[in-house]
Amino acid sequence: MRSEFKAKLIQHMLSKKDSEKGFTLIELLVVIIIIGILAAIALPSFLNQANKARQSEAKNYVGSINRAQQAYYLEKQQFAPNLLNLAVGIPQNTPNYGYGVNRLTYGKGVTGQQVYGFGLPLAGTNAVAGNITTTSPDTIASAATGAPLKAYAGVVNVVTPDKSTDASTLSILCEQNTAGVNAISKATDFTYTAFATTATNSAPTCVGNTDTSTGWSPIS
Repeated sequence: MRSEFKAKLIQHMLSKKDSEKGFTLIELLVVIIIIGILAAIALPSFLNQANKARQSEAKNYVGSINRAQQAYYLEKQQFAPNLLNLAVGIPQNTPNYGYGVNRLTYGKGVTGQQVYGFGLPLAGTNAVAGNITTTSPDTIASAATGAPLKAYAGVVNVVTPDKSTDASTLSILCEQNTAGVNAISKATDFTYTAFATTATNSAPTCVGNTDTSTGWSPIS
């Protein structure tokens, strides 16, 4: 009886010792490899979502600039020349984008009948404000080259439809089709027909793909 008890006790101790061994080195390596594979799969999706969140900021701000310009024109019969005059509460610079307003035509369109708003990816604090006491536009000293974020641009245009004498303001918000390609170096590089076309009798439109640009697409 005693010998049988001793045998069971030894068997119990051995089984308990085996259960306390934990992972072997091979098992631990397998777990690490699996975790690494899962992380590699999830990381691009995570980064993409983070970029979309940053782009959402620019989309909302440039859209707000468009709407504020329409209200400004309704009140004063002219567009605000820069963000300071527009007084819409949008910062000139954020950690990811620089914002501004420019109503210059550079020989394109009709002076005083259109205005541009922009949100460009930045590699630092590079947006330069216009002067509130003058008609100087906002500019970008240098945008981020190859940034993973898309640029956004809006235009508001004074339109008088054919066979009508009533003028109204129409706007469009354009999103860069591909981020980090043909990066814009300064705001004045795209304040004419690089991203949108305007007319005196129809709504503005975004410019599609060209030989030098991946183009822009309208967004709501």
